[in-house]
Amino acid sequence: MAAAAYTPEQVEALERVYTECPKPSSLRRQQLIRECPILSNIEPKQIKVWFQNRRCREKQRKEASRLQTVNRKLNAMNKLLMEENDRLQKQVSRLVYENGYMRTQLHNPSAATTDTSCESVVTSSQHQQQNPAVLHPQRDANNPAGLLAIAEETLAEFMSKATGTAVEWVQMVGMKPGPDSIGIIAVSHNCSGVAARACGLVSLEPTKVAEILKDRPSWYRDCRCVDIIHVIPTGNGGTIELIYMQTYAPTTLAAPRDFWTLRYTSGLEDGSLVICERSLTQSTGGPSGPNTPNFIRAEVLPSGYLIRPCEGGGSMIYIVDHVDLDAWSVPEVLRPLYESPKILAQKMTIAALRHIRQIAHESSGEIPYGAGRQPAVFRTFSQRLSRGFNDAVSGFPDDGWSLLSSDGSEDITISVNSSPNKLVGSHVSPNPLFSTVGGGILCAKASMLLQNVPPALLVRFLREHRSEWADPGVDAYSAASLRASPYTVPGLRTSGFMGSQVILPLAHTLEHEEFLEVIRLEGHGFSHDEVLLSRDMYLLQLCSGVDENATSASAQLVFAPIDESFADDAPLLPSGFRVIPLDTKMDVPSATRTLDLASALEVGPGGASRASTDASGVCNRSVLTIAFQFSYENHLRDSVAAMARNYVRAVMASVQRVAVAIAPSRLGPQIGMKHPPASPEALTLASWIGRSYRVHTGADIRWSDTEDADSPLALLWKHNDAILCCSLKPAPMFTFANNAGLDILETTLVNLQDISLEMILDDEGRKALCSEFPKIMQQGFTYLPGGVCKSSMGRQASYEQAVAWKVLSDDDAPHCLAFMLVNWTFM
Repeated sequence: MAAAAYTPEQVEALERVYTECPKPSSLRRQQLIRECPILSNIEPKQIKVWFQNRRCREKQRKEASRLQTVNRKLNAMNKLLMEENDRLQKQVSRLVYENGYMRTQLHNPSAATTDTSCESVVTSSQHQQQNPAVLHPQRDANNPAGLLAIAEETLAEFMSKATGTAVEWVQMVGMKPGPDSIGIIAVSHNCSGVAARACGLVSLEPTKVAEILKDRPSWYRDCRCVDIIHVIPTGNGGTIELIYMQTYAPTTLAAPRDFWTLRYTSGLEDGSLVICERSLTQSTGGPSGPNTPNFIRAEVLPSGYLIRPCEGGGSMIYIVDHVDLDAWSVPEVLRPLYESPKILAQKMTIAALRHIRQIAHESSGEIPYGAGRQPAVFRTFSQRLSRGFNDAVSGFPDDGWSLLSSDGSEDITISVNSSPNKLVGSHVSPNPLFSTVGGGILCAKASMLLQNVPPALLVRFLREHRSEWADPGVDAYSAASLRASPYTVPGLRTSGFMGSQVILPLAHTLEHEEFLEVIRLEGHGFSHDEVLLSRDMYLLQLCSGVDENATSASAQLVFAPIDESFADDAPLLPSGFRVIPLDTKMDVPSATRTLDLASALEVGPGGASRASTDASGVCNRSVLTIAFQFSYENHLRDSVAAMARNYVRAVMASVQRVAVAIAPSRLGPQIGMKHPPASPEALTLASWIGRSYRVHTGADIRWSDTEDADSPLALLWKHNDAILCCSLKPAPMFTFANNAGLDILETTLVNLQDISLEMILDDEGRKALCSEFPKIMQQGFTYLPGGVCKSSMGRQASYEQAVAWKVLSDDDAPHCLAFMLVNWTFM
């Protein structure tokens, strides 16, 4: 029967079968076909052809829909770029005019007193915009009409920043437009305060975008609370809101900020939606806002969101954040945190755009559910971890925190909270410890400055190598506190140990800049009691800012103990680390850095230790904030406080040791390549390696761009490909590696001998080597296919080809095996 002869009933039956069982090999599909009498007179082969055609039509529909979506994105992005081009042309024209005007003033100073050009008018207009009282000296801003006048001025100033040239914008490096990019990101240059601007496309309607942006605590991690004090409807269908907002302090070394603002929401004639905001001050007029002790009042200069609907759905968003954070009120070393527009862009502007794109992606249904939970549940966990850590760092009195003591020598602050259920919130289950016995939460926190340590690299090390800094007894105490009666206080129990950690990923954001995971710590014990008490422990962990190739305001590792049930309303007591860069003058790629602590032991020729700065003398500074929270029973509070102080002191020492070890001054190629060993044995081995390769293959090693080297060891050391040597033993251990070899293994010459050949090869690599090993011993060399190896840190690297040869000593006795991994790169 031809396809065109199918009756409508048969087509309907086939559609039902295909909808229920789209997979061709499904047994259920065959059963449904047999159970449908109307399909009994159609041959199975013809039914199979119909399903194939149906599947092709569905693929074509999906592809057509995808292309239409991409086309709409490209059209909207093209419109956005045209508007950006117009704005930049206006900015260039203004700068050209200003340049000509300044030239005129330099050649004819008297012209300044009689100039009536448009520049003077523009300058006067800008001055009046910055001082609204000049325009309305008699305006009463305490009534709705006066507030509406402030709102309209705020709208005009915001639009001049979003689509005009009121601020000189400089595009951030690496933020290029495209159909899948986050958008166009720019920061201010030479303006009062700090400002950032973003424009991009999202597949959500303007009203939904406005709803998300107004919910600032959901996407702005530094936001503690937003209180809408008063709402005033306007005659044009908009609303005026008087808002009081508090933000967390990024470290323990500075005070938090608060804001008193007017927010104006209105529609434009072209169908766009505008949400603009500015602080109410003495110069603007308006009612006075709340005054909260321990907060420093900061100012929001005209900022906001312009949301334009796109043809075919979606929105085009313009975001402007412009603030004055009163940088002079913080210690000088921390002022870059409050004076950098790039940090503002990362923490607010880009964060808002990323959150909207994340919601849009989740709404499309393209994100699979992890651990049986919807993406919104994981977002809530991330927000609770981040908020709990911020609460611990800031320690607000109105949350129940009070200062217990401070260690002046190391600035370790101990604070307690006797109202923990108020802190964790009423939406979560109470901690059994607090509900059964009198107790509370104790927090030990500290901040310190670090030199020449990339925040992303440090946090990545702390995440991947917990055993380098964590105390298993403290982890066990934190896990036991989830039960009704923790067994003891760390420090009183010295035996037992923690096994390996297993990272179980849960969720990540669209651009992988933040991810949520569960850490399983395998517990072990020695005595009978410890075996009974030891059990696997679980941590819910949030990690962000660990991609060194991406710009980030900070790198953070926050974790909290959880039990096996992992309930949605489980109480969380977050602890962790936050590293914030204070300047970003040095940008060293991470491909050749090592994470090995023993790299700190390396010295250069003649025993001279490495310099602590780069060649230009520029030091990268960052501030590290540590906060650890513990629950306690009232009668054990002093013991827990002593334990917490000692633990934080030990963690700080460990972090400092790690920081010294991974400082780029010891690692990066821009700072100076690692020196080759200068011992006679190393020189002899280098000669043997080169001579043996020539004897076995009949050719010299191609030295590429290292021909200017003055010795065989220098040639070998600077070779681009990884050259590794291992012993001829049943369990081969590495004995030597050149600079590229140390990079691919992410280790140093000091620790190289602790790494075995079997540790770095995958299954395919081990099989290939075993099958070719007799050939190596008989012929002296062999070529191995490309594959994947693993560094000492667990990172995978691929290589196109491997050459293995037998290294012979001067008396032609086998000395070791050498491997050359050609064109390797980290995956």
